[in-house]
Amino acid sequence: MAVKWLSKQATTVEKRKEVNMKTRDDIRNIAIIAHVDHGKTTLVNEMLKQSDTLAEHTQIGDRAMDTNPIEKERGITILSKNTAVKYGDTTINIVDTPGHADFGGEVERIMKMVDGVLLVVDAFEGTMPQTRFVLKKALEQHLTPVVVINKIDRPGARPDEVLDEVLELFIDLGADESQLEFPVVYTSAINGTSSLDPDVATQEHTMKPVFDTIVKTIPAPEDTSDEPLQFQVSMLDYNDYVGRIGIGRVFRGTIKIGDQVALIKKDGSTKNFRVTKMFGFFGLKRIEINEAKAGDLIAVSGMEDIFVGETVTDPAHPEALPILRIDEPTCR
Repeated sequence: MAVKWLSKQATTVEKRKEVNMKTRDDIRNIAIIAHVDHGKTTLVNEMLKQSDTLAEHTQIGDRAMDTNPIEKERGITILSKNTAVKYGDTTINIVDTPGHADFGGEVERIMKMVDGVLLVVDAFEGTMPQTRFVLKKALEQHLTPVVVINKIDRPGARPDEVLDEVLELFIDLGADESQLEFPVVYTSAINGTSSLDPDVATQEHTMKPVFDTIVKTIPAPEDTSDEPLQFQVSMLDYNDYVGRIGIGRVFRGTIKIGDQVALIKKDGSTKNFRVTKMFGFFGLKRIEINEAKAGDLIAVSGMEDIFVGETVTDPAHPEALPILRIDEPTCR
């Protein structure tokens, strides 16, 4: 069944390419979703190890994506983080997602940055409340899903029943027809194995089925790099040397170091500034870059009072993207 779904979804992507005409086939942008302890971070670690990203013999921690002290202590994701893996000629940008309704603002911003989601579900526990909340946000944004049923080696694993639960959840959350045709990959992330067949998912040390499914299924970003710039800030960071940093996606156009750009504030006012530094993501590091274009996920510095939801544009074409709508917090 998984192979059949993968074939259908790949055909859907090819049709989208025909409609969009010009795409960035060298990039895929995905968010990764999972309930606590379903193996999300372990899976990302293994993707890093088995990709063309890290230098040989590079050592990474057990929970490389959990950098916040509370995250490391409790094994949960609170703040979104980016990583990128190189698979052949394709860069796969992976954005981690908080798994709880209390961090709904983080989740909504992330979903605006990506074109698809990797849903990781424990082969024994099945779907859980946190899975439901974040997946709902992804489906509402019409993102393309890939399902990973992890811990296939776990005693009591029940992949067929869990797959049925996942399908029921998608239907319950109002997934459209194309989203219901999600491909399925079965993994044992802790052992570094994966397959499209649950019966052989523990046999070969490879993440190739995961990578291939992402590349075939997740839509490539539309290449509008020759149009006026639009870059929207989805997250903020701070560096003692460069000040406030806006992290987000280039939705349109091209941005370069030294460019004079316009920041459209939430109140509609405009401030001009010069781009002093830009960073891309590679492995677990930020790397300085000189240029980025439509589809890239980047970090930009040079403007002290930049805020989430604001748009960086071409001064000659100051066109703002819609302000990000964020749910009210569930805790008071």
